[in-house]
Amino acid sequence: MTDLVTRVEQICKEAIAELESAPDLPSLDRVKGRWLGPDGELTKIMRQLPQLPKEVRPLVGKAVNTAKVQLESVLERKRGELELQRLMPKAPVDFTLPGRRRSYGRLHPITQLIDDVVRSFRRLGFAVAEGPEVEDEYHCFDALNTPADHPARDTQDTFYLDVPQNRPHPRFPLSNRWLLRTHTSSVQIRVMESQQPPIRVIVPGRCYRRDNPDATHNPTFHQIEGLYVDRGVTVGDLKGTVEFVFKEVLGGDVRIRFRPHYFSYTEPSYEIDFSNSLVRKMGREWLEIAGCGMVNPVVFENVGYDPTEWTGWAFGFGIERLAMLRYGITDIRLFFENDVRFLTQF
Repeated sequence: MTDLVTRVEQICKEAIAELESAPDLPSLDRVKGRWLGPDGELTKIMRQLPQLPKEVRPLVGKAVNTAKVQLESVLERKRGELELQRLMPKAPVDFTLPGRRRSYGRLHPITQLIDDVVRSFRRLGFAVAEGPEVEDEYHCFDALNTPADHPARDTQDTFYLDVPQNRPHPRFPLSNRWLLRTHTSSVQIRVMESQQPPIRVIVPGRCYRRDNPDATHNPTFHQIEGLYVDRGVTVGDLKGTVEFVFKEVLGGDVRIRFRPHYFSYTEPSYEIDFSNSLVRKMGREWLEIAGCGMVNPVVFENVGYDPTEWTGWAFGFGIERLAMLRYGITDIRLFFENDVRFLTQF
């Protein structure tokens, strides 16, 4: 009995020595098989247990189990060392050298500016609204009090779609064509149709007009529409809001002035002129930047609001023009050419 327990202890020492000296993972597996496998030395001793005297079996079985626990521990540690060694570089490496930077891309400058404007309006309690880019004439023109003979409705200015016409509106039976929206103002109609005041939303989005591409025009552009409807809303609220946002986005030296203008969907209407150091670098004192005004009572009637109870203002400006001013860009086409040399500057 003593000889068999001693044999188990000797097997354990020899197996540990071989496991420790294994040079690689395949060698380690071969050593494991020799001592712990189905035909391993410890397995052979375990098979002898039924033939041993009853009083001897527990001692030998305990010795075998103790040896197996020791070997499994050494085996697990050695395997971890060899796996780490396999992953290490074969040649010496200076880990203090700068690594390769992986480029994951970045936001387009137009997207960056939209995010900044939206962030400023959110600070004032405005929510973001969205609407379809393929629009019908009612939401794009009629509901906004745009006359049937207005130049914006000509095919020279607007992209009409050659698809089956929309179901006619009861009040505007001749205006049922589909088109690519010319402004995001159509979304303000959809918002007012879907909920009652008070309303405070901004609408960033893509618009389309028949413009020949040049340094300052493009058939596709981005616009942000703002709408605020409540009781007692005034032009003063409009001016303060616009001034706050422009100062947030373009700097604290911004100055704003309103000039009387005409838009069919606002009354009174204004053009917003803008001035700061960036404008003066262009050799100008003021730059036209946006259109705005108090929502026309006819528009309120079209969406079912009582114009004697509610007042509101709306404005819209082009993101590209603001981005060109902010980044000192002189050609709008650069935003759409996807030239990586241009885009990586932002």
